Amino acid sequence: MRIGIIIGSQRKNSQSAKVGHFLAKLLNTFEGVDTWMLDLGFDPLPLWDESIGTEGEQWSMMPGLKSRLDQSDGFIFIAPEWHGMVPAALKNFFLLWPASGELAHKPALACAISAGDGGSYVISELRMSGYKNNRLCWIPEHLIARRVNEICNPEDHKNNLERHRAFEERAKYTLGLLISYGNSLRDVRSSGIIDHEAFPN
Repeated sequence: MRIGIIIGSQRKNSQSAKVGHFLAKLLNTFEGVDTWMLDLGFDPLPLWDESIGTEGEQWSMMPGLKSRLDQSDGFIFIAPEWHGMVPAALKNFFLLWPASGELAHKPALACAISAGDGGSYVISELRMSGYKNNRLCWIPEHLIARRVNEICNPEDHKNNLERHRAFEERAKYTLGLLISYGNSLRDVRSSGIIDHEAFPN
């Protein structure tokens, strides 16, 4: 089982990345689970334009990233809530993988980041438009890391213990579900019933 963690913040050393590393550590406690991470703050992708799919220099990273996506059984998408929206870098990520299968029929966990008590707009936006032509399958559960400065810190003394433990317990439960969906959706992908050529959109 291979899970890709996509950090949607455009900031370097972001709170989103901190939570991503925390979730990766939890995932690695599950037997047989391997993780990889793409941090769009450190490794930004070029904005979609009509030259995608060509041998233009700006697309040189795409084959390697495609391979990592292809080999993944599920994903976690982590996004801060900026002005009530998902950051542009993550929206652009979805535009780059429309209907070619890298994300298709694979489970995804949405995780929002908020410095306060927000985060719900991010979840709604991802569920509404983040799946359409790429066929990503959002699982019913999600995570919102509220008051993120008080949780998921490597140094325990920086955490609000009650908030941190509550988030950790919810995360363990949700990650277990993600793994279960990952195992089940393998059967869908190998069933032979998927036809993206006839029905690309």
